[in-house]
Amino acid sequence: MSLKDRIGEEVKASMRARDRNRLGALRLVQSEIKQFEVDERREVDDAAVLAILNRMLKQRRDSIEQYRRGEREDLAAREEAEVAVIREFLPEPLAPEAVTVLIEQAIAESGATGPKDMGRVMAILKPVLLGRADMGEVSRQLRARLHGPAGG
Repeated sequence: MSLKDRIGEEVKASMRARDRNRLGALRLVQSEIKQFEVDERREVDDAAVLAILNRMLKQRRDSIEQYRRGEREDLAAREEAEVAVIREFLPEPLAPEAVTVLIEQAIAESGATGPKDMGRVMAILKPVLLGRADMGEVSRQLRARLHGPAGG
């Protein structure tokens, strides 16, 4: 079953269970998927759904941070509930050590020697890590590694 179909089934289950909060979060996900399909004029595959879910997760993390700074714990809690629902459809996150190993392998595989090779390394890492690691953090680690002693 595709991720899109799984989300659709969860919407139906939430409707039957009368779980309004979960249903609201799932409908937001469905709306983002539908918007992607309209914009791109194509059906989503699981990779596209993962990218959408990752983007939604990042937006919610940013919102939570802003709400906490503004002392709006009620809104932060609502965003956290949405994060929990979104995470259900993402693969199991990788441990930081595993991410570091994958970064090292991608650097070796691409033959990267400096910051100019970052795009090539990220192209290798993205399909492997999408949905399993914070890509912003991966990018920071990679940049630090390529700017280190080997990167000049």
